[in-house]
Amino acid sequence: MTALPIRDTSRAMTTMAASGEAAPSPLLPAGAEIVLDLSRLLSRTLHAMPTGIDRVELVYARTLLSLIPGQLRFAAINPFGFYGRLPHAAVTRFLDETEARWASQGKPGRGALLRSAARNLARLRPRRVPRADAGVRRYYVQASPHHLHSPDRVRAKLRAEDARLICLVHDLIPIEFPEYARPDGAATHERRIRTMAELADGLIANSQATAHSMQRFLNRSSTAPAISIAHLGSDPLPAGDDSPPSIPQPYFVVLSTIEPRKNHLLLLNIWRRMVETLGPERTPHLAIVGRRGWENENVVDMLDRCTAIQGHIHEYSGLSDSSVSTLLRHARALLCPSFAEGFGMPVTEALLCGTPVICSDLPALREAGGIVPDFIDPLDGPEWIRTIMDYSADRGDRRTAQLERLHGWSPPSWRAHVEVLLDLVREIDARAGVLA
Repeated sequence: MTALPIRDTSRAMTTMAASGEAAPSPLLPAGAEIVLDLSRLLSRTLHAMPTGIDRVELVYARTLLSLIPGQLRFAAINPFGFYGRLPHAAVTRFLDETEARWASQGKPGRGALLRSAARNLARLRPRRVPRADAGVRRYYVQASPHHLHSPDRVRAKLRAEDARLICLVHDLIPIEFPEYARPDGAATHERRIRTMAELADGLIANSQATAHSMQRFLNRSSTAPAISIAHLGSDPLPAGDDSPPSIPQPYFVVLSTIEPRKNHLLLLNIWRRMVETLGPERTPHLAIVGRRGWENENVVDMLDRCTAIQGHIHEYSGLSDSSVSTLLRHARALLCPSFAEGFGMPVTEALLCGTPVICSDLPALREAGGIVPDFIDPLDGPEWIRTIMDYSADRGDRRTAQLERLHGWSPPSWRAHVEVLLDLVREIDARAGVLA
């Protein structure tokens, strides 16, 4: 395959969202079908709360169902390793139940999760892939990296469907920054990216930054799928509770899995410095929302054993969307001091809640937040302290200025994102017709 220029549609998407104009409903050419992979969601049936990738796979299903219901099929490799098609009615019910679980205020017990998972896996047992009618062209769309580390499995799916592959690329961080990955993370992710490079006809990059990283990787490859850019959409979180959470004001929120590249260690160290230099009464509070990940010995030691910050750091895991919404809406700002990002969904989610953002000065985060956030070098601890203290004040100049900028911000939409996917399918379909 010949490489096509990277097409940046993010500006057009933002303009459309800002103008409020409804784009024409995109339709695929007659005979074209999308087969959407739901393997990731099926593998997460025993998890009460989602990851960002879980959310993306679900919203792909929802948006494609609304745009091309007659040309959409569902398939998956289930947790037992069997591949096949999934019935629409069962998928719709599964999506409803999954979203309800994520939004629920009460965390379901292990027994409830097991019963729900058993019901869903029974309803969604893989069915035989039907033979395609004459003139039908199938496009297998994968929004998660699930099973991409195994090219043989991907080839088997594509053979069963007689389909062309299109993948969403979330990032190349484990390859570019192996020090932030699990011990085998770089090698595993390189197999995923190589599978995309060798087997995909088209790729959707979630940011210009990710597209450039992918292009650098493809320059080392003999194959080069077409790349389009589509920022991840942002849906409003549930309204949440109007009453403020039980954290003393002022407080800030960091929303991510606790892993090295998210730079929680910076925040914990500057919180310790603030307590020591400003005193406990003047030091704001910090809500850390996210499960504990990997390679985090120093962070965990500080969370569990640093007496100086105890009482000012509040750690939460497995919160419902409603609870996260409540925390964000009452916070002085979202903090995102990451060393590397593919896009930055927490940034757009916070801004959509009307909550200011203080984040690392990274290209991907500038794409996510535009001119709205305050951007700081992730190693500049003193500047983080100065900015946090300004935002802690009732009339902090920098926070007031960001709230003014926020009035002109428009979030990227999921519909616009999926329209880019459908444009890419049409382009590949037309090219395949010419080659035929």
